[in-house]
Amino acid sequence: MPQRPYIVGNWKMHGTRAMLSEARAIDRAAQRHMKVEVAIAPPYTLIHPVHREAKQIAVGAQDCHHEDGGAHTGDISAAMIADAGGKFVILGHSERRQNHGESDELVRRKAEAALKAGLRVILCCGESEEIREAGKATEFVTGQLKASLPEFDEGDEAIFEKLTVAYEPIWAIGTGKTATTEDIAEMHGEIRKLLVSLYGEEQGREIRILYGGSVKPENAADILSTPEVGGALVGGASLTADSFMGIALAAAESEEA
Repeated sequence: MPQRPYIVGNWKMHGTRAMLSEARAIDRAAQRHMKVEVAIAPPYTLIHPVHREAKQIAVGAQDCHHEDGGAHTGDISAAMIADAGGKFVILGHSERRQNHGESDELVRRKAEAALKAGLRVILCCGESEEIREAGKATEFVTGQLKASLPEFDEGDEAIFEKLTVAYEPIWAIGTGKTATTEDIAEMHGEIRKLLVSLYGEEQGREIRILYGGSVKPENAADILSTPEVGGALVGGASLTADSFMGIALAAAESEEA
């Protein structure tokens, strides 16, 4: 059975309790668009408040530590996220890789910790503008993703329902630039090939691949109708219910087309 489009909002370092009204509005709207799976990742401080009020949307986190606990001042474990009501975690976002020096190995360990805690994982990958202009985008992205994917016990088929990949070209994040649908289709196709080669035809096609990078209501329909695009990871446009649910509506309409 085909999976519903997955529209995920990454609030990044935005949001105080005043933004709970937007979360409530997103949740109410999501109840009217049951053909689309909607989720938001607010700051840690809002995970529990949003979870407590949400009836339809899933709530998750933007990162987690790779250890279960210990002397890690300021860090949050996957188990703590789950305890607060979080259902998923975004890992390997380019802003974490660049600003915090996160390696592929660290991202992999975080993914393994999150899965162990029962969380779903959205694993990000993407290339810089310099890498794309050098003609090495596909090689870089598939290599980065392969090195970041979690290891798991053979036969653990539940993993494929919990794992999502998000392709986010770094040069399109928060810049207003968006990859062409041809670029998106090509990269998503290469990612799908990698997943099938690693996990087999059935399981490799069970993993959804999201696109992220300046997704807005105005371009969402074209992006979401592109082959192998199973949804969107949305940044700035997820901060208001009107713009975010405009993207979700485009996803619903792409399913009906």
